[in-house]
Amino acid sequence: MNTQMPLRCGELLSTQLYIDGCWCNSEGGGSLPVVNPSTEEFIAEVQAGDARDVERAVQAAARAFSGWKNTTGAARAAYLRAIARGVEARRESLAALQSLNNGKPLAEAEIDIGDVVATFDYYAELAGQLDETGEAEVVIPSADHRAVIRREPAGVAALIVPWNFPMVTTAWKLAPALASGCTVVLKPSEVTPLPELQLAAIVAEVGLPPGVFNVVTGTGADVGAPLTAHPRVAKVSFTGSTAVGEQVMKTAAETIKGVSLELGGKSSIVVFADADLDLAVDLVAGGAFFNAGQMCSATSRVLVERTIAEALIARLAERATQMVVGDPFSPGVQMGPLTSRAQFERVQRFIERGKADGARLLVGGEVPAGPGYFVKPTIFVDVPTDSAVWREEIFGPVLCVRSFDAEEDAIEAANDTDFGLVATVVTRDAVRGKRVADALAAGVVWINTPQLIFPQTSWGGYKQSSIGRELGPFGLAAFQEIKQVLTVS
Repeated sequence: MNTQMPLRCGELLSTQLYIDGCWCNSEGGGSLPVVNPSTEEFIAEVQAGDARDVERAVQAAARAFSGWKNTTGAARAAYLRAIARGVEARRESLAALQSLNNGKPLAEAEIDIGDVVATFDYYAELAGQLDETGEAEVVIPSADHRAVIRREPAGVAALIVPWNFPMVTTAWKLAPALASGCTVVLKPSEVTPLPELQLAAIVAEVGLPPGVFNVVTGTGADVGAPLTAHPRVAKVSFTGSTAVGEQVMKTAAETIKGVSLELGGKSSIVVFADADLDLAVDLVAGGAFFNAGQMCSATSRVLVERTIAEALIARLAERATQMVVGDPFSPGVQMGPLTSRAQFERVQRFIERGKADGARLLVGGEVPAGPGYFVKPTIFVDVPTDSAVWREEIFGPVLCVRSFDAEEDAIEAANDTDFGLVATVVTRDAVRGKRVADALAAGVVWINTPQLIFPQTSWGGYKQSSIGRELGPFGLAAFQEIKQVLTVS
């Protein structure tokens, strides 16, 4: 494959910053290299912003806020629908760019594009309703007064997004932020800036007023930190690692700004003895190896009832060894590379720690010959509960299996984690499925279903996984302030 091909599909892609309605170079003139994780080849370079560029972008967003917040919900809805149609029109080239920069198989990238379109369309619908729902009278125990609750945009929103689902995590933040009437400064990951910049080009094309939408590429230290600290930023929405999320929260506290955090996970899939084994294998493999396991929602811990443990483990080992790992553009490939060398090395360290901790490596762990950040699907069994591979987020295709005897034991083991993002339950007993789902300390629970996510629902978790929720009406509310107005009736 010609690795430059997606960069010539359609209108590409500025590699500059987008500030106040214009593409521009960074103040410092630096650049960041972008690498194809399948080949380790250089494919592009983008501008490297710094605090001066953040200042320009935030000031532009602040100037634009008063005008944008006073537009009608219907007008904002029209912009969001135009963005959705722009993404839809470039579906093929965007998916190719996603696979080129992130490394996910083309079929997975196409799913991502559909998610982006659905998210912008959904928040267009909610924006259109704001003209009627943005203000509501409240019944109070006083005949002499009238109380109204208003929902108003928070102000300038800083959106900091990760590299594992480019465009998707941006859509989940950008669509509700714009729908609410906030103006935005977006910081893409320096690892996968190309899909985000192409999405930015589509957003720029729809004709938003200058300053409503701004993009500053660069590192976390040079762009993310000053953006989070800026006193004119009213809201920070961050998706990424727990460690960086802690820093975001500490920095935001210095100016007492609103914060939403989507962080790590160490989630379980609980398989009961009455489960459909074919379904269980599909759900475990999908939950562990989709996107090469680079998901905060990865169900990387399997808890299986002891009477079927041997059978399930044998089927999982067969599935893992048969998975086709390779170039995301090759037909039949089921798993691509990890997205960066840093992540590749991190996963390798975890595999070695698992062995050292006494977990039994059943399959995988080896690195295929040749270039690229590839790791084969890996399964550990007999994993000690104090092992790093059982307790810490790996963010790679590494699955750990333990067995249980009683339902209560499974619930206790699943909840024994610092995180609480998602969980999956596999059982033919609908009553038990609901009972276990109710007992799991997780923000999302799937029962006998793949990890389907609809923009109309919610996304986020308990404990150290999240602060706040994305998607659904909760995602819109994250960018709104509540105002009470009390008058004499």
